[in-house]
Amino acid sequence: MNCLLDTHSFLWAVFTPNKLSRTARSTIADTTNTVHLSSISFWEISLKYALGKLTLAGCTPETLVATANDMGLTLITPDAVESASFHRLPRLPHRDPFDRMLVWQAIQRDLVLITTDSALPEYREAGLRTLW
Repeated sequence: MNCLLDTHSFLWAVFTPNKLSRTARSTIADTTNTVHLSSISFWEISLKYALGKLTLAGCTPETLVATANDMGLTLITPDAVESASFHRLPRLPHRDPFDRMLVWQAIQRDLVLITTDSALPEYREAGLRTLW
């Protein structure tokens, strides 16, 4: 399975894995799966850290890149086509720009988004698949 971690799923996997569902934990741990993490998540973490909305125990946003690599995650960045076509994502009540970018990236790359965000399944009609 090809998956994409949303930001809070990545942070929970690093700091409090018991917050993840059993399915999410086993999917992340299964080496036959390719688990992706987007640079969008690092951007969100860095912004919230700078604003004081996120505290990181014993690390900084920069050190989380090495942590993701150590976890065996595949790091990805949005490409030009994903960025330019973002306007095609339906405008639904969910307004968080980072979540919306991750949703679009998952749809465009046919990745299953690992998330507990109950508002995101609204994007199923646009092609989003989620797992929790």
